[in-house]
Amino acid sequence: MGAIDDLTTELARLPGIGRKTALRLTYFLLKRTPEESRRLARAIETVVERVRECSRCGNLTESDPCGLCQDQRRDPRIICVVEDPADIGAIERTGEYRGQYHVLGGHLSPLDGVGPDELNIDALLRRLGGSGGGGQVDELIIATNPSVEGEATALYLQKLVRPQGVRVTRLARGLPVGGDLEYADGVTIAEALSGRREL
Repeated sequence: MGAIDDLTTELARLPGIGRKTALRLTYFLLKRTPEESRRLARAIETVVERVRECSRCGNLTESDPCGLCQDQRRDPRIICVVEDPADIGAIERTGEYRGQYHVLGGHLSPLDGVGPDELNIDALLRRLGGSGGGGQVDELIIATNPSVEGEATALYLQKLVRPQGVRVTRLARGLPVGGDLEYADGVTIAEALSGRREL
């Protein structure tokens, strides 16, 4: 196996990248100047060396605790639980949320061997108990994905946290803004109906 095959194989391991796309990327990189390719290699090396999980919330960061945990303007009484660090970026882009975060590192999936012990749940419970949390948590927003596994994870967290007296909420689901009702599936319409609110 040669260098081109090695690089293609490694690129094909990336999510959403098939063998064909990986080969295309390999040849694209070979057409670049050596310095451009070295810059990419250095950037990957730097990320591997510097980025780690925040010891408090589990977000990916170069500083510990991360910038979001250090931000004094964020409300420590509200924690939004997400599956992955990328989910934080999606919520932050809205500009609407000013609480703190907690990254689970995935979702419950017994078929894949992912149980509660494989997720960052113990750290969440410590935060709710006040240990290093900087105060009492009033609300836990569960923002797991609307999949079977995401729903199971949300239900598990709700049962675990409710006895502690913390309000547990779930992100609303339903029709997307700008979408047509006739093209929505039945589950989405059902969720929109059950989550309706008064105007």
